[in-house]
Amino acid sequence: MFGSNRNFSRLVWRYRGFCTTSQRRTINKVLGDVDEAITKSKLKTGDTVLAGGFGLCGIPRTLIKGIKARPDITHLTVASNNAGIDGAGLGVLLESRQISKLMVSYIGENKNLEKLYLSGELDIELTPQGTLAERCRAAGAGVPAFYTPSAVGTVVETGELPIRFGKDGKSVVKYSEPKETKIIDGKKYLLEKALHGDVALVKATKADALGNCVFEATINNFNSVMGRAARSTIVEADEIVPVGSIPPHQVHLPGIYVTGVIKSTAEKQFERVTLAKTPEEIESQVHNAGPRERIIKRAAQEFKDGMYANLGIGIPTLAPAFVDKNVSVQLQSENGVLGVGPYPQKGEESPDYINAGKETITLKEGAAVFGSEESFGMIRSGRINMSMLGAMQVSQHGDIANWMLPGRVKGMGGAMDLVANPDNTKIVVTMEHTDKKGNSKIVDTCEFPLTGQKCVSRIITDLAVFDVDHDSGLTLIETAPGVSVDEIKSKTGAQFKVSDDIKSMQI
Repeated sequence: MFGSNRNFSRLVWRYRGFCTTSQRRTINKVLGDVDEAITKSKLKTGDTVLAGGFGLCGIPRTLIKGIKARPDITHLTVASNNAGIDGAGLGVLLESRQISKLMVSYIGENKNLEKLYLSGELDIELTPQGTLAERCRAAGAGVPAFYTPSAVGTVVETGELPIRFGKDGKSVVKYSEPKETKIIDGKKYLLEKALHGDVALVKATKADALGNCVFEATINNFNSVMGRAARSTIVEADEIVPVGSIPPHQVHLPGIYVTGVIKSTAEKQFERVTLAKTPEEIESQVHNAGPRERIIKRAAQEFKDGMYANLGIGIPTLAPAFVDKNVSVQLQSENGVLGVGPYPQKGEESPDYINAGKETITLKEGAAVFGSEESFGMIRSGRINMSMLGAMQVSQHGDIANWMLPGRVKGMGGAMDLVANPDNTKIVVTMEHTDKKGNSKIVDTCEFPLTGQKCVSRIITDLAVFDVDHDSGLTLIETAPGVSVDEIKSKTGAQFKVSDDIKSMQI
């Protein structure tokens, strides 16, 4: 069969040599510095770059600084959850004008980015946060497209999302494309295409020479999923460890996806340090303050024992401090946490532990951390019992608008995903009853771009609590102490029924 004993002996020798680690050349993806990493990735002008990170947490700072030092690389299309802040993260590449288009879910506090967008100097494709994560997951899995319930009934579906404004900041030069839709089991879905990158920039806690990566705390966010979705993936790691020192079951991003690894040299930054207050400080803050804190106390009563809940930024994040001590709630944060704990004590804060509002947090005992793609899978599939978020307007049938005002664009973040499954997730809106000009935020029809249609089931304001029926409309079920039904009628821009069993808010 093998021709001769001599040939057979040679074959056995070669087989043994391949299987013996001491005689086999091992793979080594560790690179000398950021310049070598950029060269290895073959990044060039006009490429699409996928950049991990959430706020300033888990962002590939060293690699971003390395690209800034290469002014020959320009006209990049960059996909990331957000673009950092002025002077930090992707903000430095905006300042150097190396980015011509951004694909993000949130503009946030980056004033320079908002200015560039509204002055017609930059294309921005705003994408729901969960959709962005899922588009990358699809690319990494070889799936060309998928259907999602997120953003149905919004400008994302209809193709009325401004991609480029005119220089006056009002006219729109370019709009997004309408989405293909499909009815599946009686529900409408949007078709979204996979998002492939030329190069992915990833930040890891640990990596070995094979390219295996570990993401600790909340730095997984978009790093792992984007690392799978690009032609070439470059990782910067806080620590480069010997092969074999990462237990196989702890590898979050296998080395097969990784082109090269460098040691991170950039210092980590906090975006929003938030520290724990004493119970006395919290109670004093609420007791001495006005409408906002009244809402917080009433909102805390929505938490039920054993509930999994997601909290939006602003008022909702403060509500858990007033939950009944006999009620156990697991808080989920869309950047990849199940089991959000209290704010840290002074000296215990870490830039690797943040919530969706980029505030510093701790984790409860038994918490789990994961990537953004899994976080939004939990949300869209209805495993979150309640989502509590703020709004600019809510209609009488439960439509919500909370991400864009004329002349001011912050982005939808994860809100369109959070309201995508109202049949399984209770959507509670907390907001002041009127805006600063005295206009009601509860209206017949939302004037601002929608976040979701017929999804809100309860509205809590400083004046009242309404239940929302998506067909028959609003019912007033509670009034704030000292507030009459007539006053609520005068300050509400929609018709409503009054419950036969109307109560006073217990705050």
